[in-house]
Amino acid sequence: MSAAFYVCLVLWCLQTNAVAAELAPPENLTLITLNTNYTLSWDWDQSFAEGHAVNFTTQYVAKFKLKSKKKSPVWQTACEKTSRRSCDLTKFNLYYLGIYVLRVQASVNERVSDWIMKEFCPDKDAAVGPPSRVDLSPAGSGLDIIISDPLTSANSSMKDHIPELNYHILYWERSVDTEALETQTLASKVPVVTLSDLKPWTWYCVSVQSRYDFFNKESSFTSPHCVQTEGAIPWWQIFGYFLLSLVICFLFVLVILCCSFWFFKTVKATFYPSNQLPTHFQYLYDSSGSDIPRLLTPDSDSELLCDKVTVCPEPLVPEIHIPPPEALPVPPSDSSGRHSRQGSGGSGDSGVYSTGCSSGLRQPDSIQSSSGDEDSGQGFLDLEQVKMKDMAPGLKTRLLIANEGVVDMCV
Repeated sequence: MSAAFYVCLVLWCLQTNAVAAELAPPENLTLITLNTNYTLSWDWDQSFAEGHAVNFTTQYVAKFKLKSKKKSPVWQTACEKTSRRSCDLTKFNLYYLGIYVLRVQASVNERVSDWIMKEFCPDKDAAVGPPSRVDLSPAGSGLDIIISDPLTSANSSMKDHIPELNYHILYWERSVDTEALETQTLASKVPVVTLSDLKPWTWYCVSVQSRYDFFNKESSFTSPHCVQTEGAIPWWQIFGYFLLSLVICFLFVLVILCCSFWFFKTVKATFYPSNQLPTHFQYLYDSSGSDIPRLLTPDSDSELLCDKVTVCPEPLVPEIHIPPPEALPVPPSDSSGRHSRQGSGGSGDSGVYSTGCSSGLRQPDSIQSSSGDEDSGQGFLDLEQVKMKDMAPGLKTRLLIANEGVVDMCV
């Protein structure tokens, strides 16, 4: 029974291998490379899947390990059972000068295809990229070209892997009339190149290519960069620049002075106004002579800063009332035609009598003229002195300035 069991097992294994061999392997393995970026791609006929999902497995190993007879090589799996038909090998940092063997296998359900292999050497097979950057700067009538090396996947220079890397420079004069002019070439191993013997004040375009001559590798050219060369500056242009700089400096200084003057006036008008406080507000200022006013606190003795003021009522000025002539009593006259004086007591009599009419008033009925009278004062009435104490207190009349308290009237 044991012999028959082994025979059946062998037959089942052979049948399984025959079924597995029926699944076609991937084909057209291709490497897409640029500097140290590597991507392995392949093709596969989808009809072999018969509507089922297909997966692919990618592995790699160093070539020298396959030649070892002491132990079998250990394959490193880069992509395992992925449905994509490509595998990125960049992240595995393959040694640039090494030689590797890559293999890919297809699987559908439990069926697997045979391995298809490809040998890969980055130094020989990987493509070289163009310079990462090209800068141009005019140097008089010449032109300086600054070339940046191609970069690896780790942003380091490719010259770390290819020390013999050089550059092929292509430059030409740009013209409006013709689209393409005669181009000139220049090879350089250094990243800084100076183009001399160029026309002054002329536009030139430059394009650069990376080269590795050992394996005849050439990159694509960079996009053209154009710049205008320089030359001797004419005297009128220098003079114009000088005048322009003077005008700009003058305007700048003028603006600074105007701003400073305006700022000074604003500060002076704000903190030191020209209008001074009235004299009765001067006590608000500090006694130390400061121009900054201060407020009086409730606890301060404000009475020490002010004089006492006494308010007195306005005095009443007595007024003298002069009655009209009609209201005055007529004194009795004697036979000589002269009026007798009343109130001969003499207490308020000053003894002065008027010989004429001081006020210009006459009594038409009481004045008698006589041509034969020698005394010119006859016919006039002497008005008795009016005393202030005899006036009625309730009467309001105008105030008259009298001479020694006697008023002479003509009645």
